[in-house]
Amino acid sequence: MRSASGNGFDSSDSFAVSGAAERTARLHDIPPSITPSHGDDSHLLSRIASPADVKALAPNELAELCREIRTTLLAYGHQHGGHIGSNLGMVEATVALHRVFDSPRDRIVFDVSHQSYVHKMLTGRAAAYLDPDRFSEVTGFTNPDESKHDQFVLGHTGTSISLACGLAKTRDMEGPNSGIGNVIAVIGDGSLSSGVAFEGLNNAAEQGGNLIIVFNDNEMSIAGDFGGMYGPLARLRASGGTAQPNLFNAFGLDYRYVEAGNDVSALVAAFEEVRDIDHPVVVHIHTLKGAGYDGEETHADRQTASASPVSFDSPTGVHPTDNVNHSEPWHSDHCNLSDHEPHEGQCEASHWQNPDAAIGKPDDPRKHYGKMAMAALEPRFAAEPGLVVISPATPGSNGITHEFRERAGAHYVDTGITESHAVAYAAGIARAGGTPVVATTASFFQRAYDQFFQEMSLNRSRVTVLDFLGGLSGSDNTHSGAYDVTMFSNIPGVTMLVPTSARDYLADLAWATAPAGSADTPAGPAVIRVPGEAILAAERDATLLPVTGGQIADRPQSASLPVSASSASGGISAATVRGTVSVTAQHAGARHMLDWRVNQTGSHVAIIGLGNAYPLAEQTAAALSDDYGITATVIDPRQCTSLDSDVLESLRDGHQQVITLEDGQLEGGWGEKVTAYYANHHVSDGSRNPRVLNFGAAKEFTDRVSLGELNERYGLTVEQVTEAITRCF
Repeated sequence: MRSASGNGFDSSDSFAVSGAAERTARLHDIPPSITPSHGDDSHLLSRIASPADVKALAPNELAELCREIRTTLLAYGHQHGGHIGSNLGMVEATVALHRVFDSPRDRIVFDVSHQSYVHKMLTGRAAAYLDPDRFSEVTGFTNPDESKHDQFVLGHTGTSISLACGLAKTRDMEGPNSGIGNVIAVIGDGSLSSGVAFEGLNNAAEQGGNLIIVFNDNEMSIAGDFGGMYGPLARLRASGGTAQPNLFNAFGLDYRYVEAGNDVSALVAAFEEVRDIDHPVVVHIHTLKGAGYDGEETHADRQTASASPVSFDSPTGVHPTDNVNHSEPWHSDHCNLSDHEPHEGQCEASHWQNPDAAIGKPDDPRKHYGKMAMAALEPRFAAEPGLVVISPATPGSNGITHEFRERAGAHYVDTGITESHAVAYAAGIARAGGTPVVATTASFFQRAYDQFFQEMSLNRSRVTVLDFLGGLSGSDNTHSGAYDVTMFSNIPGVTMLVPTSARDYLADLAWATAPAGSADTPAGPAVIRVPGEAILAAERDATLLPVTGGQIADRPQSASLPVSASSASGGISAATVRGTVSVTAQHAGARHMLDWRVNQTGSHVAIIGLGNAYPLAEQTAAALSDDYGITATVIDPRQCTSLDSDVLESLRDGHQQVITLEDGQLEGGWGEKVTAYYANHHVSDGSRNPRVLNFGAAKEFTDRVSLGELNERYGLTVEQVTEAITRCF
């Protein structure tokens, strides 16, 4: 399952690579002689405009079509990147689906839908994978706006069976006039571990009627497979589908097994057998993830990738491989991270492939700050047996490396693609006196909204949440992190910290995870928004912070500090403005963690930049000084769940404008709380009621719009903020 970024990439779309990849120009060279020609009709794929063209092929042409698709995917992965591994494993199954079924009358729902690249090729969108100039025409997921053959916009996991049940229910209620034939849910690549998938299986068995569930069992999730169901699944594979217990039979579902999941003829026969079936059935197909990558086994000390060209000496380009059945799933094949050196079989790197252009680039913020957090937590394991890092299936993309997982042992838990369970599980650990840290991507945490409210917050559980990829990004419309502040900061009892430097990030982590019973700890759960690209860029280049140069003095840890008086210049004094927190639920000893930080004192204008928007605050202040002679007050609020009323009151003296900057949804977000504060605390002296201007994102879904374009759209540039400020004087 997992996410997409600005070019339709997955949430693990970091262009960062490490280790051997930094020293390797290309991972697997693809000879030009086998790269499909964009307009050459001698290639089958270039002639496929719809599923009807797949049906029109001679039986002996199907293997050649699979071969061409596999070659195209390999070339596409080098040039563009994406979920190449899962699609390589699904080539034959997708060709067989469109050979047997009649899309779009027969409705095919691809779970998480990162397995749908081949489906897109066969439904009129092959040019978007063959022609580099057209790569941006399609998303990494199904999307009805692209094609009538796509049923839903799906970027998260486990929901295909439930959606298919809904389609089948309407068909059965409306009868022949519904326009719906067979309903097929394609699930797998780890998504069966999601709780909602089991809810769908439960409903499907009760509902009855035609419903075909294709379970793509490639023995992998994003990292390894985790959970008790994978042992019975392995025994089913070993027994040719006859072993018991059979979890699908346990739900009351019919069941068929296809061992040759990368044999297009075998799959065509299997799908023909269940077409127009009158009851729900599971077709369990055993596929090889990354089928077509270099099959050579990778070793932990491997320093260079194979330089040998890809050779397709089998009918469909699937190589024999020993890269399966590792003793421990999280070993995968010892790839260091999830985005380089992809291989067939149990290979974490094959979940998401970065393009060759990314090789040698430094770590992106997710990996950079993720590694930093793990390095800070690891030394505590020996003395704190209850300290546990929990990852719902996305470790490598968030800097939780193989090496860390090995050393952490029982202090690290991968729950699979189960965000709701991961949060509830963490609440249980906290209740028992442990210290859980749950780490995944902002958009995935949406799936655990109820658990954040009930198990975590209502129970005041000491859970620490590391919220990766929060804020604006060029992601696809299913993986935007622009809504995390509006979600987390408005849950009662949650403290959401928004650090703007590595130092603050580690301090926040230490405070949030202080062992139970320690002094000066949060009273409940804490969410730490992991810094993004703007912060990391500023840490690597201090000129991007022109006011402070990144040199921020430590704040005093006072429990009660006075409201400042105005300075002689009409501004405020950083020495006196410390701020007391306007939330009585926070005990006094913890208040310093929630104080706003005044990094420059000035007059006329106060600029408050939240999190990733903080560098913009300093850059705007520098522009006001250089171009207009205005010395603005610059404030880093450090958190977004409470207002520092002392700082806000101090700004009444000498400040006509208060500017809030945030890289997230404006409506219901943080900046509006500042506006509401002054509106609700209006004073009789009109000169002491500053005007507030809020800058942030519109309430909308955006699909692969570049971050630069989004910032322009929302006015989050130095020029636009400066123009708005000066226009008001």
